[in-house]
Amino acid sequence: MTALLEFKQKIKHFFGVNEVYILPFLKFAIALLYFMWINENMGYMPDLDNNALIAIIAVICAILPAPVTVLAGIVLMLLHAYALGLEAAGFLLVLILILAVFFLRFSAGTSYIMVLSPLSFSYGFPVMLPIGAGLLMSAASAVPAACSVILYYFIRYINIHSSELSNADIEPVAKLQMMTDGIVLNWGMWITVVAFVLVILLVNLIRTRAFDYAWRVAIIMGGAVYVLVMLMGSYYLSATVDTNYLIVSTVIALLIGLILEFFVFGGDYSRAERLEYEDDEYYYYVKAVPKAVVPRKKRRIKKIDVDSEEERERRRDIYEEAIYGNPGFTESDQAEALDLEKKLEESLREL
Repeated sequence: MTALLEFKQKIKHFFGVNEVYILPFLKFAIALLYFMWINENMGYMPDLDNNALIAIIAVICAILPAPVTVLAGIVLMLLHAYALGLEAAGFLLVLILILAVFFLRFSAGTSYIMVLSPLSFSYGFPVMLPIGAGLLMSAASAVPAACSVILYYFIRYINIHSSELSNADIEPVAKLQMMTDGIVLNWGMWITVVAFVLVILLVNLIRTRAFDYAWRVAIIMGGAVYVLVMLMGSYYLSATVDTNYLIVSTVIALLIGLILEFFVFGGDYSRAERLEYEDDEYYYYVKAVPKAVVPRKKRRIKKIDVDSEEERERRRDIYEEAIYGNPGFTESDQAEALDLEKKLEESLREL
């Protein structure tokens, strides 16, 4: 455990020293993966399906605030949808505007949920997003998370039905009806929306409680509720859910969540204290949980007095004459020489 705490402190120190370089790099990497996901799942406009182009856009997003990444992703989606068909672009624009009504109200500090949500599905750990949002953000992050799930499932839907939506022989009204059914009747999407919202609210509620190991309990309960909601929803709404994949991905996500708790929180509950105090208007009951850290080693600083050149020569002469048994030495001179030799030996042992 001590080795892990030392490693944690080294990581935090490294991040603190190099934060000005690490944060832009992380923003660039997240934006690049997000834009690559959009091109991979849409890619209807060949001019935009270019890695060099999205890398340049990602560099721009790395030096600008997080909402710029979300806005750039929306523009890419709309352009790809326009290349697929005017009906798809119009429907996607209306859907984004409707979601923006809810998202913008709760978007403070939650912009990256819209970016990380499709990536969590893409890499096979969707439950990691609601657990992470519940731990690191407020309960209001449940709204942007729900919006991001709806947008993700719609992008996947038009990807599956791209041939029908690009077919000029199909009437525009039929295409709009198809996309509407893809949202309203997509029971797998609505189950996931409910699961995300419940997990975020539950994890945030438990994480903010005062009992011991609240973060770890929140992580485990969030994973259990996610699996339970997905299985119950698939049973009652006849939606297809891969049970084995769901359980394995959730277990891996829980392990990642515990690692996140260790690095972000890492409280030492064995040294927790409960404090009570009051002022003129209130009584205060506070639980203080110290951070788990490795105490720094105390350094002993030995002060060495530097004598003048004449004093050093005098002591050296005294010492040499004492070693060779100069008969002209007095007892006080010999005692001084022996004392000097003893001090030298002690200094060497301490070094």
